[in-house]
Amino acid sequence: MYAPDRAQDLRWMQRAIGLATLCPPAAGAYSVGAVIVGEDGAELASGYSRATGPREHAEEVALAQLPEGDPRLAGATIYSTLEPCSQRSASRTPCAQRILDASIPRVVIAWREPSLFVDDCVGYEQLVEAGVIVVELPELTAAAKAANAHLGDLA
Repeated sequence: MYAPDRAQDLRWMQRAIGLATLCPPAAGAYSVGAVIVGEDGAELASGYSRATGPREHAEEVALAQLPEGDPRLAGATIYSTLEPCSQRSASRTPCAQRILDASIPRVVIAWREPSLFVDDCVGYEQLVEAGVIVVELPELTAAAKAANAHLGDLA
């Protein structure tokens, strides 16, 4: 499994934050960036919210760029500027479940989802309970939140 040091985690999260700034702002949705990095430290895929449609999440966009069952995912890390969602409308698979289905063993986030659109996001807890290593980078929380200025005060 890819086990980068903190400097590498910070660098990849900065890339994800840059992607989040590309999101078309939406009154009812976060602007999130995601990057999937392989065990060899190379970028496998990336995405941002609403890149391919009005309801797509960043992790969903990034994962859609890789074939289902891609063996490289078993040693990958996904960097997401926001905690992967644990709830979506009935027709959409939550991102935490997509990450589990893809067998990605490590997730790095910049901040936990506040109770703005859902009362209790438990994506972090679902991932940890399933054995996924989840790392938070609180030093980049403010930068990740900045891409969501359209939503007002999220503190």
